[in-house]
Amino acid sequence: MLGGYVHLARMIDKCRAARDGTLGEYIYPCPLDQRLLDFLGLSADQFLEAVDARSDEEIVSWVHQHARFHTHEEREHWNAMMLALGPDTSEKWAFFTAIRDRLDARRTDIITWADLLDLEEQRPVPPRHQPQSDFS
Repeated sequence: MLGGYVHLARMIDKCRAARDGTLGEYIYPCPLDQRLLDFLGLSADQFLEAVDARSDEEIVSWVHQHARFHTHEEREHWNAMMLALGPDTSEKWAFFTAIRDRLDARRTDIITWADLLDLEEQRPVPPRHQPQSDFS
């Protein structure tokens, strides 16, 4: 979480990597980036340009000045939605489970994109007690 938005810090890091030519296998803007950009009312190019030569704090200020205004409650609702977002088709679920199972097949409790990213990037993911996806 940065500036009141989940995914903002990750998107900033990806923009810096894209600018520096070190993005590797990551994608900017990926579908999660695009969801945040759409919510903010910004284009991928606008955001990429804003990241150039700014600190995280300066980017947060820029976002607050240039993005579509949202109340605290709207941001909290959007953040909760992003954290709960999982695959929404059988094809995306197959892609998701292939990655998850390659990383740790025992973690069938991981059913959200946010948790999968944390698992993939070796951040701790506490065990979840959630029902399986409709696509499992």
